[in-house]
Amino acid sequence: MSEVKISAETRTEFGKGAARRIRRDSKVPGVLYGHGGDPLHLTLPGHELLLALRTPNVLIALDIDGKTNELAIPKAVQRDPLKGFLEHVDLLLVKRGEKVNVDIYVHTEGELAPGAYLLEHVLNALPVEAEATHIPESVTVSIEGLSAGDSILAKDIPLPSGTKLAVDDDTVVLQVLAAQAEEAPEGEEGGEESAEA
Repeated sequence: MSEVKISAETRTEFGKGAARRIRRDSKVPGVLYGHGGDPLHLTLPGHELLLALRTPNVLIALDIDGKTNELAIPKAVQRDPLKGFLEHVDLLLVKRGEKVNVDIYVHTEGELAPGAYLLEHVLNALPVEAEATHIPESVTVSIEGLSAGDSILAKDIPLPSGTKLAVDDDTVVLQVLAAQAEEAPEGEEGGEESAEA
């Protein structure tokens, strides 16, 4: 996992008006939490942060006011529902060697067995525990040849070394369902005739 370096500034202004002014300058208000310390309110560069957040569970090396360097991972990101720009970000302070719980995306490869089957993602993301500086972006699992009734459990998914499941081994992550064929409604006239007879 690569680190993305971002320069941040501490902020002392709070509230909607202050947040609007920050966003008007193409920046994003954020808060850095963790390790029992007081939350640190930050202003981050909008474009750099947007690019960094394209990588799931990105590790951000924060240069705060040019004085302190901290490592953080994104915990919550608020976006404008219509335009998609960043409105606010919560970051979690991490240390090298520290274990953190995160969700990683599950990608599939291969084809289901021939037939009318549907693949259901019971979990879109797999909860895992990993070292803060070695969080995998995603995991890939094969669905080759699976048919209705087959499922993939958390314990069946290959994890990178140093990564452990943070969910029960027998949790269903993916399952294959038979596609439901729509049945034509049976003629109701026959029922009415027999009722009259």
